Amino acid sequence: MRSSIFALALVFGFASRAFATPAREEIEQLLARVAALEEVKFVRNGTEHTAAQAVAHLRLKWERQAERIRTAEDFIAQCATKSSTSGSRYRLRSKDGNESDCATLLGGWLTEMRRTERPPR
Repeated sequence: MRSSIFALALVFGFASRAFATPAREEIEQLLARVAALEEVKFVRNGTEHTAAQAVAHLRLKWERQAERIRTAEDFIAQCATKSSTSGSRYRLRSKDGNESDCATLLGGWLTEMRRTERPPR
């Protein structure tokens, strides 16, 4: 019995690594950056949410649309741009009240991440 449990764990371990695509890694990095925004509020449908709530919401949307998300750009466009219910754009509100468009910010982060990961030749 223990050997079959070990074998299953081994198979699932390999399977989970097989799904660690560059797009998944980039999306996880973007979500980690959102999570780090402790003093910023995520504004969705006019209501403020914490960074942790924002990450949970974006992750849920990603999971629900996983088959359609092939790239980090797909994730931004389909999950981090606007509410699928109201169509209102997601915003990030800083302590001083300034707001940024969530998709624009994530797109900038993605460009920055790629630039630092792959230095010019």
